[in-house]
Amino acid sequence: STIYEVPLLMQEEKLDVTILKKFGMEVGQNPDMNQWREFVNKIKNPKQKVKIALVGKYVELNDSYKSIVESFIHAGAVHETKVELKLIQSENVTADNIADKLKDCKGILVAPGFGHRGIEGKLLAVKFARENNIPFFGICLGMQCAVIEFGRNVLNLTDAHSREMHESTPHPVIDIMEEQKNVTEKGGTMRLGAYPCTVQKASKAHGAYKETKIVERHRHRYEFNNSYLQQYEDAGMKPTGINPETQLVEIVEIPNHPWFVGVQFHPEYRSTVMHPHPLFVDFVKAAIEYSKK
Repeated sequence: STIYEVPLLMQEEKLDVTILKKFGMEVGQNPDMNQWREFVNKIKNPKQKVKIALVGKYVELNDSYKSIVESFIHAGAVHETKVELKLIQSENVTADNIADKLKDCKGILVAPGFGHRGIEGKLLAVKFARENNIPFFGICLGMQCAVIEFGRNVLNLTDAHSREMHESTPHPVIDIMEEQKNVTEKGGTMRLGAYPCTVQKASKAHGAYKETKIVERHRHRYEFNNSYLQQYEDAGMKPTGINPETQLVEIVEIPNHPWFVGVQFHPEYRSTVMHPHPLFVDFVKAAIEYSKK
C-alpha cells in the first residue's frame, strides 16, 4: 500500500539473506527494522489529516515535485498525520478564484521552478497566505516570490520583480549573482551543491533546526538583492539565514505571522525516513495548529 513497505517485505522474503549467500558473504545479525516499521505504521494509520496546498506550474507531471511530496510523508509521520496535498496549477490562479482554490487548505507551499510562466499565480498565493495568516513555506523560486510580493504590496515598490522574469524591472529585488552576470550558458553555471548558512536565534528556522550552523543544497542563479535588505527589515520581513561567506540571504521570515518562511535552498533534497527535514516537520506542525483554530 506504500512503497516504504518494500524493504520490510523484502526482509520477510529473506531477499537480503539470499543475496548474501549468492555472493558467498557472511550472513550476520538480522538488521533491526523496528524504527522503519514504526514509520510505516504511522503513515498507514494516521491519527489525523491536514490539507496543504502545493502551488506550482508543473503539477500535471506527477513526479515533478516528488521530493517535496515524499518530504511531506516523512514530516507527516512525525506528527502521526496524513498530509493531503492539493496540487494547484499556478497558471490557473486568479484574484477572483484564489479564495475558493485555497479555502480548505491549512498551509500553503509555493514550489520551486524556473521562468515566468505561472509566476503571477504564485504571487497571489503568497499574498493570500500572508494576509490571512495561513502557514506559508516558499522554496527557492517560492522564496523569491515571497520577496517580490512583499516588495509590491507592503513596500509599494511598483513592478518589483526578479531580473529572471523582467530584465528591465525598476525594482530588481531578486537579481542575478554578481559572479554570474557575464555567464551566458545556464545549467552547470548555477549555484549548485551544499553551502553553509548561519541561522538567527529566536527565528522559526532556528526553532526547527535547533542550531545556528546548517548546510543546505542549492540549485539556482538568482538571489535576494541586498540593496533592498534594509527596507525589507524595516517593514517586517527579516533575513533569518545568511551565508557567512557571501552574505547572501538564504532564509526570510515574517516574525509577526504565525509561520511564514522562505528558503533559497532545497530542503526537500535532504529529507529521509529516518531524518525528516526539520523545516517540513515544523511547517506541518504549524498547519495542524492552524487547522485546530
